[in-house]
Amino acid sequence: MPGIQSALTVVQPSGAWNAANAYDLQSQLSEYIFADTSTGLMVDMSRVESLDSAGLVSLISALRTARNLSKRFCLCSVPPSIRIVFELTQLDQVFEFADELSVQAA
Repeated sequence: MPGIQSALTVVQPSGAWNAANAYDLQSQLSEYIFADTSTGLMVDMSRVESLDSAGLVSLISALRTARNLSKRFCLCSVPPSIRIVFELTQLDQVFEFADELSVQAA
């Protein structure tokens, strides 16, 4: 779906997403969401190594901001070790997830 990526701003954080940097990451995500040129934000999580509760709160806050502005907020390429965090907290039902553009075996 090339149209989706051309309409969304794509960001790719890396490393640990935790209490030490969650506020800064949340601020950066909000800046991208508030940008007039973007219809939404896709967060490529392929390089995120870990995610704690502070990281989850920053993602929820960014999602709320996007929804308030009627913009799309999507997570993509979420590693299995991090995807389980969303599943255990049932946040996998709240966030929109997209796979990589390459087709993966089921």
